[in-house]
Amino acid sequence: MMMAKMELSPAHQRVLLDIARTCIRHALRGAADQMVPASGDPILNMPAGCFVSLHDHTSHRLRGCVGRLDARTPLIRCVYEMSSGVLGDPRFRNSPVTVQELPRLDLELSILSPMQPAPTPLDFDPLNDGIYLTCQTRSGTFLPQVGRQTGWSREQLLARLCTEKLGLPANAWQEPSARLLTYQALVIGPAPFEENKPATGGFGSGNIFRI
Repeated sequence: MMMAKMELSPAHQRVLLDIARTCIRHALRGAADQMVPASGDPILNMPAGCFVSLHDHTSHRLRGCVGRLDARTPLIRCVYEMSSGVLGDPRFRNSPVTVQELPRLDLELSILSPMQPAPTPLDFDPLNDGIYLTCQTRSGTFLPQVGRQTGWSREQLLARLCTEKLGLPANAWQEPSARLLTYQALVIGPAPFEENKPATGGFGSGNIFRI
């Protein structure tokens, strides 16, 4: 069964949110030798990529977001590893998340479908597709949420991806060597970090990326 064709039940979503919460709390408190969560549930053990995001509840300011696009590890392990990694987002090296801040944060998980090649860089839905662009040996991604939140056109998304993630000119996506892959995301949350409620969600390579 492919991630693109599945839905996660409210119970599955709650398990994943609680794993992320527990991992982040333990990491912030300096807990060593955390046990990687395990489950006999085939859904939670299905290979999948994911992103973990933290935002300030009031201002919606980003406080960390990292993820993995490939589907080589079980979903439950990927959520665990990315939850630990979100605290190391280098953009917030000078203002890291603290334990005291957790009650003011929202947590969001994006569970990713397998990536599919697009015929051209403009062949994607800006409201529903995540995009992964490679050009000049560089690569970067925007989750589907970026297009929905900004309202940017295809051309604007590609231009910002080139400048913000690839460090290339805004028109680099038009080069013949540019290649685009698309994917969808099952979004869980945003959910208050300090509340353990089931969240609603729907479908809207081993590198770690930041959005």
